[in-house]
Amino acid sequence: MIWTVTLQPTPMSVCYQVAIQYRHRQRPKVKVVGPALEARQREPLPHVYPGNELCLYYKDEFIGTEDFIADTIVPWTSEWLYFYEYWVTSGVWLGAEAPHAPGVAKR
Repeated sequence: MIWTVTLQPTPMSVCYQVAIQYRHRQRPKVKVVGPALEARQREPLPHVYPGNELCLYYKDEFIGTEDFIADTIVPWTSEWLYFYEYWVTSGVWLGAEAPHAPGVAKR
């Protein structure tokens, strides 16, 4: 299943087109379709997997057999976009940090 949704994290934010791809019992894959996410000077996008797939949660915080995408992934994506907008202007990521394997998601 691929679902496309428009999210606007704050009234002053742009509207983002987001695609959420989900296969039963697998981790949802979330990407911003537009507008394109931009990195800061000499800094890669934070909290993304290869291909700019968003890193929204740590390990088992989403359980596909128990959690609804609309109640978890969609609000987490909006929150990620808010943190992204703040990071673009300040260089500070407001979201919680979790340990990651080297080179995965946290940059």
